[in-house]
Amino acid sequence: MPDHRLLPGNGLYLLAMLASLIGAAIWWSRRFRGDGRLAQIFAGAVLGAFAGAKLAYFLAEGWMHWGQAGFWVRLAHGKTVLGALLGGYAGVEAVKWLIGYRQATGDGFATVAPLGIAVGRVGCLAHGCCLGRPCDPGAWYAVADVAGAARWPAPWAEMIFNLAAFAVLAGLRRHGVLRGQHFHLYLIGYGLFRLGHEMLRETPRWPAGFSGYQVLALAVCGLGVWGFVRRFREQAVPIP
Repeated sequence: MPDHRLLPGNGLYLLAMLASLIGAAIWWSRRFRGDGRLAQIFAGAVLGAFAGAKLAYFLAEGWMHWGQAGFWVRLAHGKTVLGALLGGYAGVEAVKWLIGYRQATGDGFATVAPLGIAVGRVGCLAHGCCLGRPCDPGAWYAVADVAGAARWPAPWAEMIFNLAAFAVLAGLRRHGVLRGQHFHLYLIGYGLFRLGHEMLRETPRWPAGFSGYQVLALAVCGLGVWGFVRRFREQAVPIP
């Protein structure tokens, strides 16, 4: 596989992923201590996220490399945040249904998800994945890859968006605005962001000209809208 590392050491990618996972687990355990069912829900989110990240990668682009040299290496390393969000949501809902837990937990995940993804993009810089498209070398935003080619700073844009989302959602949580809807808002916002940002990322295109990640982005946004409407109806007070 080509080496596009912008920072030395692919080990930083693994460290960033582990830091995000451990940090989220610590925050979750401190925030929701005293109820063992929430540990099960968190485990469902993690398992669902890993499974979704792998499956979505294969559907978005993995299949396009079938039969090529290094296919299994690509498949072993390939994953996508979009699939992790979809799989994590499914994992949470499945565990909550199995154990009979009916309370909203999305606000907790809305706190850790954008921050964890922002940290994970540091790993993308180290590993050299998730590159932006080639751009004008004289552009103020251009970054150079390991070959010296000027590119759109895709990982940096992802970090900025997710840090901004973290700040906004933390503010909503602090002031008690739209309780129970924060993760749905994040799914809608991130889905729309990725839908547009994909045009600036160096990702394989389907025969129709768009990328599989744009389809996943629409699915993430649609899931957020569906969840928002469902929660709104659940929280609505009936008029006598």
